[in-house]
Amino acid sequence: MKKLLLSSVAVLGLAAVATPASAQGLELDLGGHYKGYVALNDQDEAAGREARDVDWLQETELHFSGETTLDNGLTVGVHVEAEVDGDDAFAVDESYAYFAGTWGRVNAGNEDGAAYLLQVAAPSADSNVDGIRQFVNPVNYDVLTGVPAGTVGATALDYANDGAVGGASTGDANKLTYLSPIFGGLQAGFSYTPDVASGFRDLDGVSEDDVVGAFGSQYEAAARYEGVFNNVGFIAGAGYTVAEREAEAAGQDDFEEWNVGLDLDLGAFGLGAVYTENNNGLDTTDENETFVIGADYTTGAFKLGASYLNNETDAAAGIETDRYTGGVVYSYGPGMSFRGSISYVEADSAAGDVDATSVLLGTQINF
Repeated sequence: MKKLLLSSVAVLGLAAVATPASAQGLELDLGGHYKGYVALNDQDEAAGREARDVDWLQETELHFSGETTLDNGLTVGVHVEAEVDGDDAFAVDESYAYFAGTWGRVNAGNEDGAAYLLQVAAPSADSNVDGIRQFVNPVNYDVLTGVPAGTVGATALDYANDGAVGGASTGDANKLTYLSPIFGGLQAGFSYTPDVASGFRDLDGVSEDDVVGAFGSQYEAAARYEGVFNNVGFIAGAGYTVAEREAEAAGQDDFEEWNVGLDLDLGAFGLGAVYTENNNGLDTTDENETFVIGADYTTGAFKLGASYLNNETDAAAGIETDRYTGGVVYSYGPGMSFRGSISYVEADSAAGDVDATSVLLGTQINF
């Protein structure tokens, strides 16, 4: 009995000593955003199909992050993002660790690569609607183009070089990314993805190789330069991505994508343009080009903006889409804004010419 009591005391003592030690890791912070909009939409509809004139659209994410800087100057952190709306069912979107110092930064895990992280964005009416990555889309492209009823798929009309084009959806695939320090306004980055299909792998073993039609390793390189010339601030950048086919089927090819962009700022005015192109991962119908130009004007808490986007692709029997967007963003508090925009979209394809006009009124709250 005495031995048992002594053992119990020893265990409690070890627990008391070990508990503070285990708490020496990162402290977790909670953040994220809420983006909610009333959508008013008037669009063409395929025979026998209808799209709602009024609806509610939203996109919400929770972010969990922790960071510490060690005595030797090394910064260590983790970042996790979860999508929490409706069918998302608290799906983890990104999960990665990072290490940073005077030598630069390394991201390890499920995170966008260098081609996106260093990509230049053009000014926009509402960055959630016509920005580099579209978060809210009012147009029901399934009804617009006649996709079979019951088929629900998100359709973004943006220009993010995140590998989510041509089947090479690598934005959140496990990868290593190196971002250099900024030297005189210049920064470069490189990414390596062992397997485009890799996600949150733990007990599944390594990914399967030589799968016909699948993309394997992906490589990214990008650079951007920020400076001022004759009182005009500017950001110029470019990026290149290649995802290798493991085993090509007929008509397939490696996925290649590149972008160039320029953003100018003169006082309260901004003007920018971006061009990006990829080959759809195909040998034929292999052109997909996007051109964007945008402008904005900031006065106090208001930002007025407008943009034009043109996308032309040979895939899906060839289609050309134009989008014109104008809007205003009003910041009513730290990390809080009201947003209103109107967009006109027209698409020309072998199946016919269709168009849509949409109005979005909403708010974004960062926390």
